[in-house]
This record gives sequence, structure tokens and C-alpha cells, in this order.
Amino acid sequence: MIPRVHKQGKRTLGLLSYLYGPGTHEEHTDPHLVASFDGLAPDPGRDPHATLKDLQQLLDQPLGLRPKSQRPDEHVWHCSVRAAPGDRVLSDEEWGDIARRMVVATGIAPDEAGCRWAAVRHADDHIHIVATLVREDGRRPRHHRSGQKAQAECRLIEAEYGLHRVSPGDGTAAKRSTSAERRKAERQGRQQTPREELRESVRRAVAGASTEAEFFDRLASAGLLVRTRVAPSGDLLGYTVALPGDRNGKGEPVWFSGAKLAPDLSLPRIRERLAQDPEQITDTDNERNADSGKRGTVGPAQARRNAATAAWDATPDLDTNAGDGAASAQIAAAGEVLDALAKTSAAATRHELREAARAFERASRSHVRAQHRQSRALRRAARELIYGGPALGRGEDGAGTAMVIDTLLFIVVAAARWHSEHQHAQQAAAARQAAEHLRAAYRAASATPMAAMRERGRRLPAAARSQHASTVRTTLPALAERLLAERGWDALAATLTDIEQAGHDTGTLLSQAAGRRELDSAESVSDVLVWRLRRLADLPADSPAQPASALRATASRQPAAQQHGRQEQRRHRS
Repeated sequence: MIPRVHKQGKRTLGLLSYLYGPGTHEEHTDPHLVASFDGLAPDPGRDPHATLKDLQQLLDQPLGLRPKSQRPDEHVWHCSVRAAPGDRVLSDEEWGDIARRMVVATGIAPDEAGCRWAAVRHADDHIHIVATLVREDGRRPRHHRSGQKAQAECRLIEAEYGLHRVSPGDGTAAKRSTSAERRKAERQGRQQTPREELRESVRRAVAGASTEAEFFDRLASAGLLVRTRVAPSGDLLGYTVALPGDRNGKGEPVWFSGAKLAPDLSLPRIRERLAQDPEQITDTDNERNADSGKRGTVGPAQARRNAATAAWDATPDLDTNAGDGAASAQIAAAGEVLDALAKTSAAATRHELREAARAFERASRSHVRAQHRQSRALRRAARELIYGGPALGRGEDGAGTAMVIDTLLFIVVAAARWHSEHQHAQQAAAARQAAEHLRAAYRAASATPMAAMRERGRRLPAAARSQHASTVRTTLPALAERLLAERGWDALAATLTDIEQAGHDTGTLLSQAAGRRELDSAESVSDVLVWRLRRLADLPADSPAQPASALRATASRQPAAQQHGRQEQRRHRS
């Protein structure tokens, strides 16, 4: 059940005319009262002798108890209460009881001398409560934070009525688009409201940015109108953005400040991130990126590999005693990586990655103050993704995308678990939703590279496959039978061959890959191990086909004693 306290108004009659009218967007069917302050208010919907003016005059009568100079300019309080999709249809009596509970809980009418109010129903799934903000005793009501109080009461109502339980909020959610904004977007054929489009664009501009100048350059490059607020001293105080085609009735741009888009997009909050420069990279990083021509910039495939490594290294901060500030920072930075990945994704994964980034946006904010210095590596990874450019979606780029999505999935699942432990219900639900989109994106990104690796694995000599199976049984006895039965076993066998040919010990790397992170949330354990092993061994994300002679050479390098032992094992099993 979702309550919404609307902006206070000046005209009771105007609001009643809308509630009892046909509606401007939704069909208003059978408008009528379900409850009122005294139970005797005239109902213009059911009583042919009652008029809207009669109801308005009755509600506004307490205004006369105050001198004109002391009457509130905006005296109309308006709250809508809507059932969740899928809830049963409530009766008028039930809605009337809900209305009475809401006016008490919000402070509108907590006692017999409270404000006058009426509840109108014109659809199956919601009611509107109208009240005049002067009490029967002439005093003003104490309705501070009525929106939060309404939310708390709705949680109790849901439990008592057996309705869908909406996750409670904590005041950190981005402001929702108004009904007027949604209707305007529909008229213009937009998939999102301007507020939502601007929120995504600003978040992408923040992702991996290192200076305010870079942030504002990205906003301009995204085609947004940008206006800054500067103090007399020359210091920048804030900013507003607008879409070029979004105009008000006067033909002027409709501006939104960063804080109105989302709490973490205000200039002070953005500065907290920028204070930890993601370009503070090591000499090793500079050497790795020397061929790129730009400090901190790599190609799309390498950027994805680096992002996978950063996500792998960041996940323990959500599982250990690193501190809530570190965990909050890593979650926020993971959101930046998702924004950057969605911006540079190939067509096959673009939709699901964008949906994952949109969902995770809610999970990236809480009241826990982020220690952004802890998330430099992830913010640097976001920066590399942005400047590395779009992936082609095939070859090393496509396989690199699958690798980073697979790793990001674990940090998103860890974020859901962390939020649940801290009773952040909305954030936990958002992270779980993002995880589902990431799984869909992974399936699209991994289809081609995993098919190629599975084909290579199937073509391995029997001796090589047997050797890898023996290594798995010895190293991971608890997972061995599951791995050998999974469809991805062939790809894992091909990867173990690549590791062996690169001079690594397969058992050691396999133990590291399985031991450092949980595998319970994985749809395919073999797929997860493939990407972890290829990253740990610094192998190409894709697995190019190898000639049969190379595969035979791998089998011939096995010690004779090992081959004899495996033959004995096969005879024993048979």
C-alpha cells in the first residue's frame, strides 16, 4: 500500500472538482465518499441534492475561526492511498477505516477537535483524502513529516489486512516523477520522464570522473543544458540541468538541481567522490596502459578485465569487518561501474545492463556514510570503461564483457546481503532485481565464448580430460560431481588446458578460484570458475581454437606415472 502526501493547495473546490470529475488521465468511475470527519458530510457522488460547493463549504468552515491575516495561504491537505498491484479489491468500509487511520497517524485529525476531512473513492485500488489545515478549535494541526507517518501506518495496515508488504523506505530514495511529469512524457512519446533521463545522464557523467571540470564537460557532451550557481567569491555552489526539448508553458527549459534528481547527485556529495582521484594509479598501472596513449586509459577488452579484477578485490569489503563505510563506498562505486558498462555495452547486452544499472541505483544509497577512498580501484575501473569506449560484443571484447558481468554479479549479490543485514529493505530488493538483469545480460554475453570453449573442451584428448577430472576430484571433492555433470564442464576442461600450457599449476589455481568467494549464488559453478581461472592466470578472456597437435602435446607432457594412475582409476570405476 502506497500513500502519497501531495503538495498543499489553495482551492478545496478545485481539488473536489477533479476528484468527482471524469479525470484527466485515469478513468474516474462512480466517485463517492467512503468516510468523513463526522460521517455526515454531503456526498455529491451519491446524493443528487448535494453539490461540490456544499462539501467545500463544510470542509473549509474552520477557516473562519482565524483572522484573515492568520489563515494559511495553502490550506488544502491532500493524500492519496493506493493498493499495490495484485492486492484484493477492498470494500468501501475497509477504505473508510484506512482513511480514518491515516488522518490520525499523520496528525490531521488525531482527536475530536482535529481538522475536517473527507475521503473520496473513484477507482477500485485507491482513495483520496482531502482536509482543511485548520482544526475545529482554530489551531493549526501538527502534521510535520506526515508523509513518513503515512508510510509507517501503511506498513501496519498491510500486515493487518493481509496485503502486499511494501519494503519500508529510509528517506534516501530519489524523488519520484510527478503524475504531471509522467503524463507529459506519455504525450511526447518518451519512455522515461525528463527527471529520470537526467538522473541517468548525470550518474553516467559522475562514473569514474576525477575533477569537477571533467564532470561538467561530460554533462555538456551528453547534450544536456547545464547552469551553475556561483557565489560572489567565485566559488561554485551548485548546478542544475535540463533536457534541450523539455520546456514549460512559457517555453523555458525545465531545470532540475542535482539534489532533486537524487540525494547523492548534489554537488557536495559528488565532490566527496571526486576528492578521491581515480587517476591515482600505480607505476604498474602506467606500464600496463603505456600503449594506450592516455594515462589510465585502456582498450575495451582490457578495461573489462581490469573491472573484473577490481570487483573481485572489492567484494570482501562487503563480507568482512572492513567497516560499513568501506562497504557503502564499494557499493556506490559498483553502481558507477554498472553505469559505465551499460554506457559502453554492445547491442546484445545493452538493454539488460541498463536495466541492471537503473535497478542498482537505488541500492547505491543509504544513510551509511561512504568512505570513498576505499573504492578507488572500482572508480578507476569505471573510468577505464568510459574512456576505453564501446565493446564490439565479439572476440575478446565479448568474452571480457561476460567475465566482468560474472564478477559484478557476485558484488551485487553481496550488496543485497549487506543491505539485508542492515535492514535496508528497499536497497536489498533493488540489488536483487539488478542481479536478475545481470544474469540475463551474462547469458547473452557468454553464449558465444562459452560455446567455443565447450567445443574445444569436447575435442580434448581423453587422457587430458581424464587428467582434469582427476584434478577437480582431488582439489574440490565437495564440488567435483556437480562440476563434472554441468554443461560448462567442457569449457572448464579447455580452460584448465590453457592454464597448464601457460605453465601454471592447475590444482593451485583451481583451489584459489573456488576458495576465495562463495559459489552458492552461481547458476553454473563451472562458468564462474572458468572466468575466475582465466583472470587469475592472465589468460585471454576468449579461448582461441588450438590445433590438435597442441592438444596432443599437452597430453604427452603428463608424467607416465600420472597416466598409469588414471588408467588404474578408470579400470577400478568400470
